[in-house]
Amino acid sequence: MARIAGVNLPTGKRVPIALTYVHGIGSGTAHKICQELRIPLLSKLNELDDVQLSAIREYIAANTMVEGDLRREKSMNIKRLMDLGCYRGLRHRRGLPVRGQRTHTNARTRKGPSRAIAGKKK
Repeated sequence: MARIAGVNLPTGKRVPIALTYVHGIGSGTAHKICQELRIPLLSKLNELDDVQLSAIREYIAANTMVEGDLRREKSMNIKRLMDLGCYRGLRHRRGLPVRGQRTHTNARTRKGPSRAIAGKKK
């Protein structure tokens, strides 16, 4: 098992697909990493040698924010908005959609399961 940024990557998958298992690396960034380091896109992770794996680790450490640091920065940004008391912060605090979506119907992902209203019958 290859371990990059504290994450065990699946060895049987292609390199760009395996890199997306790291939080903060999507498919675009994974392809960019492979192009920068001249790793063939069709090669599997278990076909890489130690030099290539260490090059991937160094590139990710130097150029991208991943895993714990990224999660910490995201939560600090949300906490800052909540402390400011701005509209987006209030929406985060109340657990409602932040980006202008409607809440009369839908928004169940953000609001959670619907609760029955006592005494309401048709």
